[in-house]
Amino acid sequence: MATYQELLAQKAELEKQIENARKQEIADAIAQIRSLMAQYGLTLADLGSKVGGKSSSTKGSKVAPKYRNKETGETWTGRGRQPKWVEQALASGKTLEDLAI
Repeated sequence: MATYQELLAQKAELEKQIENARKQEIADAIAQIRSLMAQYGLTLADLGSKVGGKSSSTKGSKVAPKYRNKETGETWTGRGRQPKWVEQALASGKTLEDLAI
């Protein structure tokens, strides 16, 4: 029967083999992907990849306002918490349709 130290040495050797096999398989997969991309003329953009980790193109974009306060000209897109002027108008009996642009 193998000693504890021998088993630890075997474990370390197996872990090295596992890591080497993993690296080789990843390299083979990357080579295959590059080959297919070259064969079909694909780019990262074609794959829908976000190069550089940029956020989506719609994040932070402006939304057209849907509601307007006719007295002050203030607007609201209908997203997020209602502004006080909308809350006050609704409390006074108006509807969102009355405030619609």
